[in-house]
Amino acid sequence: MSESLRGVVVCHGALAKALVDAAVQISGVADALTPVSNTGCDRGTLEDRVAGAVDHGPAIVFVDLASGSCLFAVLNRLRAMDGVKVVTGVNLAMLVDFVFHRALPPDEAASRAAAAGAKGIRIP
Repeated sequence: MSESLRGVVVCHGALAKALVDAAVQISGVADALTPVSNTGCDRGTLEDRVAGAVDHGPAIVFVDLASGSCLFAVLNRLRAMDGVKVVTGVNLAMLVDFVFHRALPPDEAASRAAAAGAKGIRIP
């Protein structure tokens, strides 16, 4: 794949920006992730925000919850787009892993990010 994947983080409130800021601080990679918030918009506006951030892809869209307005907006607009994959349950571990593996094909990058996110959940 010649074009690096873009990551779009879609969350309720200010969570997306906070996650992206933290991932940039940890990784030092500043151009890989775009935050999108559902604050102050209806579903149509949120769909427009997500579609604008994804542009024409390729992209991985990280959503905070496996249900709810953010996921429904993402799936409604992007479900049929080639080269766009959706991962729910976004966390910092998956975003940091993603920014260092953006050359992977979308299917592989999405699976890797989901695995990294799950691996980051522990009871120490």
